[in-house]
Amino acid sequence: MWLAGWLLALGPLSRSSAAASEAGLLEFSLGKFKNVLLNETIPAEAVLRNISSNVTVIIFQIHTHHQNVTISFNKKSSITNSGTGPDIGLVSILQPQQTVCTWYLQAVNANSVLSTAVPYSYTERDPIPGGCNLEFNLDIDPNIYLEYNMAETNIKFAPANLGHGRDAKPPICDSVTSQESRLRLRYDVYQYFLPENDLSETAFVSHMRKMSQVQNIRANGVKLMTLTSQDKTDLHFSSLPGQGVIYNVIVIDPQWNTSAAYVPVHTYACSPSALVDSCFTLRKLSTKIFFTILAVLGLFVCFFGHRFWKTDLFLMGFIVSAFCFFIAITRTSTLNYDVNLGLTAVVGIIGGLLLVAYWWRFGFVILCMFIVGLVLGFLVASTVFFTPLGNYKVFQDDVVFWVTFSCIALMVPIVFVGCPRVLNILTCGLIGSYTVVLATACYIYTSLSYIGIDLLRRILNDDFRRAYTSVPFQPNDLILLAVWAMLAIGGITVQLRRERREAPFPPHPYRLWKRERERRVTNILDPSHHVPPLRERIQSKLSQIKDFFQKEQPAGERTPLLF
Repeated sequence: MWLAGWLLALGPLSRSSAAASEAGLLEFSLGKFKNVLLNETIPAEAVLRNISSNVTVIIFQIHTHHQNVTISFNKKSSITNSGTGPDIGLVSILQPQQTVCTWYLQAVNANSVLSTAVPYSYTERDPIPGGCNLEFNLDIDPNIYLEYNMAETNIKFAPANLGHGRDAKPPICDSVTSQESRLRLRYDVYQYFLPENDLSETAFVSHMRKMSQVQNIRANGVKLMTLTSQDKTDLHFSSLPGQGVIYNVIVIDPQWNTSAAYVPVHTYACSPSALVDSCFTLRKLSTKIFFTILAVLGLFVCFFGHRFWKTDLFLMGFIVSAFCFFIAITRTSTLNYDVNLGLTAVVGIIGGLLLVAYWWRFGFVILCMFIVGLVLGFLVASTVFFTPLGNYKVFQDDVVFWVTFSCIALMVPIVFVGCPRVLNILTCGLIGSYTVVLATACYIYTSLSYIGIDLLRRILNDDFRRAYTSVPFQPNDLILLAVWAMLAIGGITVQLRRERREAPFPPHPYRLWKRERERRVTNILDPSHHVPPLRERIQSKLSQIKDFFQKEQPAGERTPLLF
């Protein structure tokens, strides 16, 4: 039932198509997607008939949600005439008078795999994707090869070649004449984000169709960059675990103003089918507990941080020490994530308490405020590089990046050096409200969490500097951005109005305690100077408790008077 429902939802097959599918023969039309149920034992035969004489190239592509399938020119596939993967395609160079093309489709290590397939045609003036392949197994390879980890996604594709007629030889790939060779070709790289929190096959197939044809790619995708034939076709992007992304490349021939699309590829930067740490279990319980508690403390500091100065200092000390320790322990140890997070929480608590103790003992407001301002500075600098500004190639150089980042971060405490109360209230409002964003990201996907995550990735992963950082900005993010802004503005406004007639900061507690002690010792007229010894005070308290439980004696005479 669920298979039938899936097929009906994506576009029901006609009766003739259904009958052909059962017989192992699939009839296709140019540009028309067909939903196909494949198995491992019997390959399905895909046929395209009545091909026009002006068509010189057919690109046949097939896509699945996460399972591998094989597409081949022959029933018996080999490494040079087939391709295997969840997003795979083949290029058929047509011979003179050829009107029929055939491909063979088969599931890999599965009895039934739901897929969607489509053929596209191109003429002799259209460039041929992957026509100058020198790296992969196929002679002409239109596929985009994708690899990912939790931090980085890498795509590779073979260079294209110029188009040619059915009876003509393909242009030489290593020709040095720029205007008469593949060197004139350009490559536009596009990205398309699937809906947030939607990992379903139905959503995947419906959106994959938007990134398969040149016109649809330009209408729906976001162009990230344009490459020339001199650039490497090896690109890196930041991974977004749990968020579906589709990549595709359009190759353009500027002389003829023609173009062709590669086979699109998709990823969730996680495995939907894994039993452990799948796309549905990415948010660990330890992470939820850690950031939920942090958000409760941050929300309190957002509205009351300046008045409760020690709580404010504890949160800032916690953030600084936990951040530094997590980086150190992740780089130097092989402990698992839960242990690292637990140790980070312990060290963060110790760091927060030490900062409070330092304030209580020495009371140096300037140094404490520098730490507080530095926390806000790091958030501001991370936000700046979270914008498209961070994708400029100049910032791929670590020296340029860290010098710029440090200047932005240090600018915040320097600008507010003359008004530390305003700096502290701004930090309370912005940092406290951002902890709510991080806690929300533990339960639902939001791109705003990557303001801090991308900074950690840049520190922990040496190769992340080459990654293009791009994230979706969808309804969840708009709502959460509005919540963040309202909390920050509300917290800052409340604290500024409440504290405008108060002292800028509470007096130094250690000096107050020391001054009070000296006053009691020197001023014999002060009643607090004549404090009974501890033993007498304890006995007095015990006697008061004892008197409290004694029954009260009635007043008045109870015996009769004698006359």
